[in-house]
Amino acid sequence: MKQDFINLASARRTIYALGKNVTMPQAGLETIIRDALKFAPSAFNSQSVRAVLLLNKRHDELWALVADCLAAKIADEQARQKFVSKIAAFKAAFGTILYFTDSACIKHYEQQFPSYAANFRDWSEQAQGNANYAVWLALYENGIGASLQHYNPVIDDAVRKAYETPDHWVLRAQMPFGSIESGPGDKTFIPGDKRLMVLA
Repeated sequence: MKQDFINLASARRTIYALGKNVTMPQAGLETIIRDALKFAPSAFNSQSVRAVLLLNKRHDELWALVADCLAAKIADEQARQKFVSKIAAFKAAFGTILYFTDSACIKHYEQQFPSYAANFRDWSEQAQGNANYAVWLALYENGIGASLQHYNPVIDDAVRKAYETPDHWVLRAQMPFGSIESGPGDKTFIPGDKRLMVLA
């Protein structure tokens, strides 16, 4: 029984202590992300996931934008400082991937397959999860850590304006990534027999 995938999956974790010590050339990063997106499955092969890779000042700009959008909404000073520290940790990473769902793509499939129209938005979320996980694993396989953040929809308009993304791209997640400066903490798991029912 081969366990290469399981071993990789078990090692991949959410990493918050990210740095800029990534030695892989930009072309390599682009290839990894592009291929992971390409081969991540989606219902009807709809391929509804879109992504924007932010590096250097464009990455820094994103987390400044997130701080501006949300800090003003936090009234408690202690909570605000905690939030500012959290954002600073994301900014310390090497880059960020923005994930979007192409709503025009979803609409097309709803029209093409009206009997399944009610399902395509749910299926697009499954496609997002598949794509997020595929990229995350591919990065980790190359020694690059990441976490998955969700500051949408609060930052949606600011992101669209800053990066000139199409109106029909709907922001779903943000993935800061970089060198692993400190490992993750312990992780607990629900017992396997609570998650898998076997009928034979």
